[in-house]
Amino acid sequence: MLFNSYVFIFLFLPVTFLGFLALGGRGLRRAAILWVVLASFFFYGWWDPKCLWLIGVSMLFNYMMGVRLSQRTKTPKGKMLLTFAVAANLLLLAHYKYTDFLILNFNSFFGSSLALQKIVLPLGISFFTFTQIAYLVDAYRGETKEYNLLDYTLFVVFFPHLIAGPIIHHRDVIPQFSRKGVFSFNAEYVSVGLTIFILGLFKKAVFADGIAKYSTPVFELAKTGEAIGFYNAWGGVLAYTLQIYFDFSGYSDMAIGLAKMFGVRFPVNFNSPYKAVNIVEFWRRWHMTLSRFLRDYLYIPLGGNRLGPTRRHVNLFLTMLIGGLWHGAGWTFVIWGALHGLYLVVNHAWHGIRRSLGHDLHCSTVPGRFAATLLTFLGVIIAWVFFRAETLGSALALLKSMSGFSGFGATGLAVRQLVWTAGLLGIVWFLPNTQEMLARFTPALDFPATDTPSPQRGLEWRPNRVWAAIIAGVFLISVLHLCKITEFLYFQF
Repeated sequence: MLFNSYVFIFLFLPVTFLGFLALGGRGLRRAAILWVVLASFFFYGWWDPKCLWLIGVSMLFNYMMGVRLSQRTKTPKGKMLLTFAVAANLLLLAHYKYTDFLILNFNSFFGSSLALQKIVLPLGISFFTFTQIAYLVDAYRGETKEYNLLDYTLFVVFFPHLIAGPIIHHRDVIPQFSRKGVFSFNAEYVSVGLTIFILGLFKKAVFADGIAKYSTPVFELAKTGEAIGFYNAWGGVLAYTLQIYFDFSGYSDMAIGLAKMFGVRFPVNFNSPYKAVNIVEFWRRWHMTLSRFLRDYLYIPLGGNRLGPTRRHVNLFLTMLIGGLWHGAGWTFVIWGALHGLYLVVNHAWHGIRRSLGHDLHCSTVPGRFAATLLTFLGVIIAWVFFRAETLGSALALLKSMSGFSGFGATGLAVRQLVWTAGLLGIVWFLPNTQEMLARFTPALDFPATDTPSPQRGLEWRPNRVWAAIIAGVFLISVLHLCKITEFLYFQF
C-alpha cells in the first residue's frame, strides 16, 4: 500500500487512527498497540500477502536472539550468538537481494549458464533488516531494555517507517508508546502531523512526479545507446536530481507526519542536503538514519578514525562502497558508492591540509560557500548518473553526452522544463524545509541546528485559519495529481 494512494489516505489511515484512539481513549493500551500492529501487517501484506511470513519470522527470530543476547552481554558466548544472528539476517537479505546479481557475475566470469532465480525483492527488507541488526548489536552491548514481544513487534512493523524508513532505533521509539498522552486525542499532534504529511504528499505528487517526465526519457534513450545532445543530457540528469530529492524528501515528511499523528516522533531523515557545502555535510543531511547506521555499526567497528588517517580513509571508502551495494544489486550502485567514498576521502584529506595550515574551517565568505555548494552539487549530480542508469554502459554514454562529446544537439530545452528546473532549484536552495517551517512544534527527534538562516516569518507554520486554508488547498492539489499513482523511488531498496 502506498502513502500516495486513495485507499491509504481515505480508508486505511482514518480507520487505523480512529481505532487506535477509540481503544486508547478507553485505557486499553495493549489493545490499541495490537490494533496498530495488525493494521501494519495488513498494510505490508497489501503488496503481497505471501511475504507476511518473511517479516513475521524475521521479527520473531530477532526478538528471541535479542532476549538471549541481553542475558549474555559482552561475553564470548554472546559474541558467538551475535555473529550467528547478524549473519542469519545478512544471508536472508543477500538471498532476496543479491542472488541473481551473483549468478550473473558468476556466469560472466566463468562462462557458465546458471539459470537466474528471478527472486522478487520483498518490500522494505533492507530497512527492517538493518533496524533489527542494530537492535541485536545493542542487546549484546547491554543497551536494550526488557521489551515485551508486542512492543518489539510494533517497533519493527509500525507502518509509517516499514517500507522505506527511516531506520529507527529501539531506544528512540519504543519508550514513546509508554507515555500517557499517546493514546488520547491531541489536537497539536494531529494538526502538525497532518500538515507534514500533506506537505510531503505535495512534494511527491506534484514536484517529484511532475519533473519525472523530463528525466525518464533521457535515461531510457541512454539505455538504447542512442547519442544524446549536451543540453538534453544535462536537462535529464538535473531533472532526476530534483526528482529523487523531492521523492525522498516527500516520503520522509510523510513518515514523520504519520508517526506524529500517533504521538510518536521519528528521527529526521532528510535535511536540505543540496544546501551542503561539502560531501561530508551532504551525508549528514541525506538519508541521515542510514548514515548513522553505517557510522555506528560499520565504520566505527572497522576502526573509524582511531587507527590513523590512512586507515580512516580506507574505512570511509569501504563504508560507502557497502552503502552503495545496500542500495541495489548492480555495479552501477557499487560505483555510486565508490564515488561517494572517494569524495569523502578527498574531502577529509582537504580538511586535514587546511587544518595543518591553520585555517578556520568554520569561517567562510559568502562567495566561498556558494562555490563550495555548487561544487558539492556537481559531484552529487555526476554520482546520480550511475545511481539511476540501469547499466554501466548507459551511465558512461550519458556522462559522455554531458561532457559534450556526443554533440550539443538543440540549443534550447522546452520552456516548461526550464521553468520546472529553475523553480525547484529555487525551492531547494532558498526556502526553508518542512522541519524548519514547523520547528517550534518539534515534530521530529534531534532536528539538527544548521548554518542556514531562520525561515522567513511568513513561512513559519501556525495553527490558524490562514494556514489551515493553505494546507487544505495543498491537499486538494495533491489529491488531484494522484490520477497516476507512482511508487516512491526508495521502495526498490
